[in-house]
Formats: sequence, C-alpha cells, structure tokens
Amino acid sequence: MAAYLCPPAVIHGEHAVETSQIVAEVRDRHPHAAWAPRIDGIAASTGIEARGWMLPLETAVAPGNGSGLGTVGIGPAQEALVREGFTQQDVDRAIAALEAIPTPQTVQERTAPAWEAVQAYGERAARGALQIAGLDASDVDCLITSNSTTPALPGLDIALANKLSLRNDVMLQPATQWACIAGTRSLAMAADLVAADPDRVVLVVIAEALSTTYQPADDTLESLIVRLLFADTAVATVVTGRPRRESMLRLDSAWHHTLPGTQDLHRLETRADGTHFVMDRRGPRAVQETVTAMWDWLRVRYQDEPGSWHPDVLLAHPGGTRVLEYMEQTMPDAWPSGLLDYSRASYTSGNRGGAAVFDIMRRAHDAGQKPGSRAVLYAAAPGLTATALDGEWL
Repeated sequence: MAAYLCPPAVIHGEHAVETSQIVAEVRDRHPHAAWAPRIDGIAASTGIEARGWMLPLETAVAPGNGSGLGTVGIGPAQEALVREGFTQQDVDRAIAALEAIPTPQTVQERTAPAWEAVQAYGERAARGALQIAGLDASDVDCLITSNSTTPALPGLDIALANKLSLRNDVMLQPATQWACIAGTRSLAMAADLVAADPDRVVLVVIAEALSTTYQPADDTLESLIVRLLFADTAVATVVTGRPRRESMLRLDSAWHHTLPGTQDLHRLETRADGTHFVMDRRGPRAVQETVTAMWDWLRVRYQDEPGSWHPDVLLAHPGGTRVLEYMEQTMPDAWPSGLLDYSRASYTSGNRGGAAVFDIMRRAHDAGQKPGSRAVLYAAAPGLTATALDGEWL
C-alpha cells in the first residue's frame, strides 16, 4: 500500500461557544423538559467546556425571517377572518399579532451561511496543507473532499477546484455521506490512488459545520446531547505515493467493516427547520462491535508477533467518552495504557465528526512521535460502518 502523509492543516471554528452558554440557552427555552433538572450534570459528563463553531451561537438560535402566518399569507388570512364576522379593526389586530410570532429558520436560512463558511474554511485548510507539504496547487493530481452537514451540488470539490485554481485535469472525488468516517476512509481512498500511480499527489480536504445540527426547538434528551457535543472544523492533508522530506506517516494497510441492520442507530434527517442529527443510545455498543472486529484484523495481521506487537499510538475518532471507554475495555491486556491520550485531548473541545482523526493526528505530530512508532487510525460513522488504517511514523 505504502502511502505517505504530510502533517495535516487544522482550522478550528473561530467562534468559541461555551458549554455554559448552551446550557443557559436550552434551560431558558425548555424549562419544563424532563431532563431539565439534570442539565448541569449532563453537560459536565461530556467533559467539554467549549467548542469552536464557524458561526456564532446567536446565528443558530435566531428566529427565521418568516412570520406566524406561515405559507397562508396576509390576504387569505384577512379574508378568512372577515368571513367569520371580525371587524376590520379586529382583523388588523389579529394579523399584526400573527406577524409578530417568531418562526424557526428554514433549511435555506440555516444552511446557506454555513455552506459559505464550509467553503471558506476548506480553502484555508487546503492552502495550509499545500504549504506544509511544500507544494503548489498546480502539483495536485486528485482532490478528495468530504462534508456531510451542508450538502450542495456542485459540492465542495468544485468550489475548491475554482478557489485554488486547480488544473483542469485534476481528478475530483467528492463524498457527502462519509460523515465521521471521512478521516480514515479518505486516506484509504488516497492510498489506493497513489498505489495505482506513485507519482500522484492527492489533496484531502474535510470541512464540517456540525453546528448546523443545533436545533433550538427540539426538546429530547438526545437533542440536548447533540447540542453539547459538536464542533466545527476544516482539515486537509497531502498524500503521496513516494516519501517526501515533509512526510510524517506511512500508511501500510486499510481495513473496512460494516454492521448490517444498524443504519437507523445514528442518522441525519432534513426537516422544515434544517438538519437534525438523531442518536440512538445503542450506538456506542454497536461501535464497540466494529472495534473488536478491528482488533481481530490487527491480530491476524501481526500473528507472527502475537506477544509483542501493539500500536504505539491509536488515533481514534472519539464519538463520545463511552466509545473511548469501550475501546480501552476491549484492548488486549498486554497493550500499554495511554494509547488514546490524543483522542481524549481532541474530544475535550468537541466531536469534530469526519475531521476528528486529522485533528488527533496533528496533536500527535505536534507532541513529537518517534520515528518507527506504530500507528493505528480508526473511525466509525452512521451506517454503522468503520475504517481503520495501520502505519508507521517517519
């Protein structure tokens, strides 16, 4: 396989949103929710004190531009009131009252500014990755992009091809439904591309505005947790088929796994007021099944070293604290502790979805990994599907 990664560029959301702000907003909006008395404890259990968003919290909770009249319109409403015998004065007062009722933002109102931000952040990450790799946009042969929370057509690939002035013959590989698995699956695809042609230069860009799933009107416990977890991030890296002076990590093998019948555990739903992330409490246990399957893959891969092989660093997308706990519980007993330290550090400022593994990888790089360190990258996503990679630090 032998694909070589340069250090990733990581652009965090520039608007810091404190957990205390979210708690205050939700408490004011849903004072009678069943979980309201426990909200402080629930927030503290996430271990996240603040997260970065591409747009401020005020943008997510602002009312829409419509009114309480909705799609009926002023004219038909007036006619209906007159037919019921209301005086003109009463009709005017009723219409004024209906127009003053705030309405939720529409899908367009919610996603349009986020899509603009995703493009801008993606461009910054892409330019950063090229600079880190010592390359120009003209050197790129293939662009792989992923963004699941603000789908558009044309998508992020076309937007970046124009913003970066990529060559006309660059292969564009967009993915809008990878979600949390984007970090590992994009690298697996990039590795296949450079294996077919070692002279290829592949640029991978992932930009996610997960804050678009913040839905003020939802009053379920799962919706509260979604509000507290997600962060916005754009990341990018360069993958080549031959080692470069800037190369940080060599990828040697990839593994994929999908659990049948789990497509409803986690999912995005588009409704009148935007995108909703729906969670199922069975999700972490299902993720654990993919983790134990990954351990089996590694055991077979290193069966000639059954008592001595272990990764020196495990870069795992932290879907939540329970996922990390399950991973540690199912690790072989002989493996050292602390393999998930960088994953835990990343999670303290939010769940970054598809961008998470690149953020974790950057943290490991900045901390200084010894050449020869054995690395395993892992992520799971709604579906439920997982991809892992095995490699060595350079």
